[in-house]
Amino acid sequence: MTLFNIGFLKFTVIDMVDVLLVGYFFYRLLLLLKGARSLQLLIGLIFFFVIGLIAYWLDLSMVKWFISNIAAVGILILVIILQPELRRAFARLGQSRILRMLLRQESKSAIDEIIRATEKLSDMHYGALIVLENNIRLSNIIETGKSMNATVSQELLQTIFTPYTPLHDGAVVIKGDQIVAASCSLPLSQNPAYHRLHGMRHKAAVGATEETDAFVVIVSEETGQVSYASGGKLFRDLHLQELKSKLDEIFISQ
Repeated sequence: MTLFNIGFLKFTVIDMVDVLLVGYFFYRLLLLLKGARSLQLLIGLIFFFVIGLIAYWLDLSMVKWFISNIAAVGILILVIILQPELRRAFARLGQSRILRMLLRQESKSAIDEIIRATEKLSDMHYGALIVLENNIRLSNIIETGKSMNATVSQELLQTIFTPYTPLHDGAVVIKGDQIVAASCSLPLSQNPAYHRLHGMRHKAAVGATEETDAFVVIVSEETGQVSYASGGKLFRDLHLQELKSKLDEIFISQ
């Protein structure tokens, strides 16, 4: 069924479905690859694609030769540059809503213990990195630390981050109401905006949330200030009630 004509071209219902599907694909791709670097590259790719269509339409031989020869190499380079964003995007596609529902109740009790521990650690100026696993598994981070299987409690967190104890240097990873690993290494942020941050904890916290949907609580050893990192962004100098509200919003309410 023809909807309308553009010159000698007929635009049918199938063509409309085709355009809508491609448009939806690019919309989802923009959502998954959100971020200044990936968005700019995607816009550049779209521009390159449009130039290619024009070249083939006008039969520009040199431009057609150039595009056909660099297309394969360009795609490979793009995949390498966007590796972190693509890994995060595919990880999001594998998120499990059922698992989230099962862990929700466990997370509630863990959050109360984390808040109490954060308050004590802040008062004593004990540096801390507490990573809460969300939908995306943190196997790569967990493997860098010491495996544990202990219920989250204020006392245990406080003990782990007490200076000069064997596990105090690094991050704790929490899944549901269980501490699954301690003394873990986190990847440093690749965002230039955070390169001048003072303290490796904050850079590491942001880095851990750039490629996953983890939530990281940070306590500064120097100032005792409480911050958190989420979605590749850092939120500093928080009141404990603000932190608890955010944790409830992410792990309980949704």
